[in-house]
Amino acid sequence: MKIRYSKKSLKFLAKQEKATIIRIRTAIQKLSVAPFECDIKEMQGVDKGKMRMRVGSFRVIYSYKDETEQETIIEDGQKIIREVEIEILFIDEIGNRGDIYK
Repeated sequence: MKIRYSKKSLKFLAKQEKATIIRIRTAIQKLSVAPFECDIKEMQGVDKGKMRMRVGSFRVIYSYKDETEQETIIEDGQKIIREVEIEILFIDEIGNRGDIYK
């Protein structure tokens, strides 16, 4: 599973202290491996499939997507290109608890 961040979420992370960044990124890594160990809920009133994860006083809004990616393999001296479907964890937004839902 690959993790992709929106520009808005990366901008928020850039403004935070190093300890906060590490805590949020560690929680996101856990989400990609074992999502049921985190405090997550499905969001209501927005696009279907959007979820939120609580990390202390911060909230991470995310969704899962499937994408097709080309993979190149060299087999018996020949180059083989095939399409592989991969799952993407897309981090849509990160913010403070009171501000993110506005």
